Amino acid sequence: MNIANCLTKNAELFPHRVAVEAPTFRGYNSLTFKELEELSNSYANGLRGLGLNKGDKALLFVKPCLDFSALTFALYKIGAVPIFIDPGMGKENLLNSIKQIKPKALIGIPKVHLAKWLYKDFFKTIKISVTTGFFKLGSMKTLRDIRKDKNFVCVETGPQDMAAILFTSGGTGIPKGVNYTHKVFNAQLKLLEEMFTLTPDDIDMPGFPLFSLFTIGIGMKSVIPSMDAAKPSSCNPKVLVSQIKDKKVTFAAGSPAIWERVADYCVKNKITLPSVKRLVMFGAPVSVELHEKFSGVLTGGTTYTPYGATESLPVSSISGKEILERTGVLTQSGSGVCVGKIAPRVSVKIVEISDNVLSSIKEVAPGVVGEIIVSGDIVTKSYQDMPEETKKSKIYDGDKIWHRIGDLGYFDEDNYLWFCGRKAHRVNDLFPSQCEAIFNTHQEVKRSALIGPNNKPAIVIERVDGKLLKGNEKKIFEQELKELADKFSHTKEIETFYHKRNFPV
Repeated sequence: MNIANCLTKNAELFPHRVAVEAPTFRGYNSLTFKELEELSNSYANGLRGLGLNKGDKALLFVKPCLDFSALTFALYKIGAVPIFIDPGMGKENLLNSIKQIKPKALIGIPKVHLAKWLYKDFFKTIKISVTTGFFKLGSMKTLRDIRKDKNFVCVETGPQDMAAILFTSGGTGIPKGVNYTHKVFNAQLKLLEEMFTLTPDDIDMPGFPLFSLFTIGIGMKSVIPSMDAAKPSSCNPKVLVSQIKDKKVTFAAGSPAIWERVADYCVKNKITLPSVKRLVMFGAPVSVELHEKFSGVLTGGTTYTPYGATESLPVSSISGKEILERTGVLTQSGSGVCVGKIAPRVSVKIVEISDNVLSSIKEVAPGVVGEIIVSGDIVTKSYQDMPEETKKSKIYDGDKIWHRIGDLGYFDEDNYLWFCGRKAHRVNDLFPSQCEAIFNTHQEVKRSALIGPNNKPAIVIERVDGKLLKGNEKKIFEQELKELADKFSHTKEIETFYHKRNFPV
């Protein structure tokens, strides 16, 4: 089923219920499900009139707003393939990704069209240009230009038809375009709805813009947060808390960089958020301390940390309540990070660690750290135009395709999955999450990172106060870190410490 049919169905079931709200200087603008359906239909007609058809790739660089939702669903309805790239990957990676993907259309903010003009060689395949601004050059169109008839029959798509291309961040290599089919999107929507018991009566505030497409598909109202989605750590927690309270948000999701600021603001000002039943944090490590802060803020709910990757999400999930009651103390003593029970209809195996292409599966014993592989309808099958990368990341096992998620972990005796770090970041037999957690317990340490210069394990430290200590202060601090290391067999050999004022977010 075309994923856009979810919107059409909800427009029939809840025509006058608000689907999406966006903050403005004077309050909020909103679209009902019927209005969102009609606006996406008008954009679908306009884009198809410009020559965009089923299978054509379209770069979408639109900030979270009412039009973002309408344009995304419009592209699905045509059968076109929206391409989502995180601008935070850096200019060089961004431009190379655009060149490699060969899009036919560019729909975006004026700044992106300026980049197209400045870096022409990377945008050679663009035939259709649509700006969200008011000024246009040459054959460029505005959104107002492409609004056409409000009736549109959604293109039929098969389960293996392409729905979108989402780029990985490139954190452990070059960014890769992940091919999403309509089958994968539908499987993800059903799984998220089931795992977090979401209903049309819930109200969503998505810190990650694409998450709203799932919640709108479920029939929920989506309240766009007043923040720059590309810079989550710069959000204003006072504004977000006000939105959550005013709109009685029950479900919120996004990077822990957002929720660290919100939690600190709430704790400092003795604020509770009773309407929030589920606060879902993903995209970066979530500390035990953050779950603890929210345990007093979310008086009617709890936190969750789902586990997965761009190529396979969600794989598992665990609540903050479980972490605080059971697994957090084990994390802080070097057991790794518990990421919960495996999601329904998802299969996970732990196999022998290898940096080579795998043609067969060799599982390790329970409790032994190995490489995590995943299979199921939520798992994507390939990267766009990167056959060698696809070969490295997949294992073909009869009718099943297993995705090598690139992480290390193990199953405990209760069948909970534990994450031990990225495979590419291991140093000999030491695994990042098991080592870093030891040093993160120091009250002056904000974050740490395991590195291996000359194949010798060392730790990089970011202090809570952001200072780079010198002289005797530095010596005493490093002595304290070494004393922590010596308490555990797996960190005893770490003797070298480096210091950075700030880690990348």
